[in-house]
Amino acid sequence: MSISHTLLGLLESGPRHGYDLKKAFDERFGHDRSLHYGQVYSTMSRLLKNGLVEVDGVEAGGGPERKRYAITDAGITDVGQWLATPEKPEPYLQSTLYTKIVLALLTGRDAAELLDTQRAEHLRLMRELTRRKTGGDLADQLICDHALFHLEADLRWLELAAARLDKLAKEVSA
Repeated sequence: MSISHTLLGLLESGPRHGYDLKKAFDERFGHDRSLHYGQVYSTMSRLLKNGLVEVDGVEAGGGPERKRYAITDAGITDVGQWLATPEKPEPYLQSTLYTKIVLALLTGRDAAELLDTQRAEHLRLMRELTRRKTGGDLADQLICDHALFHLEADLRWLELAAARLDKLAKEVSA
């Protein structure tokens, strides 16, 4: 996820302070990993330097001055271009799990046990996401569905790998 583009997009609804941007980001997108304040302010500093945002006002408070940021026309154009650009599909051709299976076979370890352990972890996470989805709002349901579909595909691959494990063992040991 592009943090800078996400923050720019949040600014399109109107100027905000860094604190408000963090809060909006965390509410909408930070379900599993919230932003750190330092990340927000360093990103805003970079966007300011690049002319994609401007300081719309500064307020004195009990602590440091609070800058209110507004998106510029260049920032709006940048977000529009980012939104219009399709994301590159991830083919997972360099799967860590595949590497572990091959290394287990090469080193005489139990690759079937590795697959069983991974399957159990996938199922655990799927149960957790299903519970979260049940109690969540529409945005949370969509995020959970996305993850669940990927995990289902991984489970199919784990089953396929388990079914082909003997053949793979012969190939890697040859």
